[in-house]
Amino acid sequence: MRNEAEVTTSQEDRERFIEVRKSEIHGNGLFATCDIPKDELVMVIEGELISREESLRREKEEGNFYIFCNGEHYIDTAGSGKIRHLNHDCHPDCEVMEAEGKGLCLVSARDIRVGEELTIDYGYKEIYESCNCPTCRRHLSPRT
Repeated sequence: MRNEAEVTTSQEDRERFIEVRKSEIHGNGLFATCDIPKDELVMVIEGELISREESLRREKEEGNFYIFCNGEHYIDTAGSGKIRHLNHDCHPDCEVMEAEGKGLCLVSARDIRVGEELTIDYGYKEIYESCNCPTCRRHLSPRT
């Protein structure tokens, strides 16, 4: 996760350049409807602020995996708009950054072309057990 990003455009303005549609990675995904340059703020990650304990409970009891963490706060995005459709890729085109006074935001890690799916590396070991991307870390690690 990088340092703070400056949030200057309204959430509505940014999200109109992203659409939810069927993903080859998993279920639905987020797709760019225009070219997005590297280091561009894509969207603010909004949702319900919850504790670490509540996050673990929701994951275990409810199967809720739409939770982001910025180190001290957990943000449950299950009831939020588009961000809950953000899929994992071992070589993502976006990353999560801290946003000044706004919690977290999604920022493009490279130039993204119209039609590309927006992804992040979820960064927890269990994801690699079910990852199917062609350059998955589990395929690059020595087998034991």
